Amino acid sequence: MSTITQESREAVVNKAVQEISHIATLPEVTLRIIDLVEDPSSTAQDLNKLITNDPALCSRILKVVNSAFYGLPGQIGSINRAIVLLGLNAVKNIAIATSLAKLFRGGELCPNFSARDLWVHSTAVATAAKLLADAASIGLSDEAFLAGLLHDVGIMVEMQAGRHKLIEVFERLPQAKTPFIGVEDEVLGANHQDFGRALCERWKFPKSFSYVTGYHHRPLDLDPSSRTLTNVVYIADWLAKKSQIGFVADVSTEQIEASILDELRLTEADIDNVEQQMPDAIDQVNAFLGG
Repeated sequence: MSTITQESREAVVNKAVQEISHIATLPEVTLRIIDLVEDPSSTAQDLNKLITNDPALCSRILKVVNSAFYGLPGQIGSINRAIVLLGLNAVKNIAIATSLAKLFRGGELCPNFSARDLWVHSTAVATAAKLLADAASIGLSDEAFLAGLLHDVGIMVEMQAGRHKLIEVFERLPQAKTPFIGVEDEVLGANHQDFGRALCERWKFPKSFSYVTGYHHRPLDLDPSSRTLTNVVYIADWLAKKSQIGFVADVSTEQIEASILDELRLTEADIDNVEQQMPDAIDQVNAFLGG
């Protein structure tokens, strides 16, 4: 159990997030989309106008909504049609998702870690999270996908704000008697959950994303009314670890907590089914996010 005080943890995290704010930032248009969708007076037409003024983003979003992974009927040729079918919030989440790949650049940090491996893992978790949300019929498919992409973004904060210390984490890990998060706490004074939560708060993301980034290894620490999305990502993370997809050193979960399955009303058979769907679904995701 970590002996770090909450105060010192927060100080470490705030310093790191401030230092990297000029690097780990979402594109201006994405931030404007977030502001617009969060504004209750905004209309679908406002969002359509903003996105169609950015042809690159426009084409990326249409590529996503027309992919087999989204399973929508027919070819959607306009952002307006995408908004009508999916809603403002879903289109906003897809815009953020298509912007995130740029943050996971930086090549190899050390023999045991590269940003590329983390992106491969994150897209797998995003894919599994959407499949799980669909299986659980919780109506949060696009949120689950984005939450999966974001869950380990705190590691990118560590990579950008404290490269040498993160290398030390990986050097210590093989001999460590504690899980990855414990080693992070020892070396950095906080862990990737803390950094991820702080970054989501800085980006003014909905609380549910702060919960996912901050609690994806310990969802049961959250209030039951606030942990649905985090529960989904916790299981998706476990599935990606089970299949050894990308960077998985931080996932120490051996077995899914039965109570988490119960909360989502998912069975072992549902989990097996999602696991079987994952390889094809990941290929579909890589086709539009760049795998």
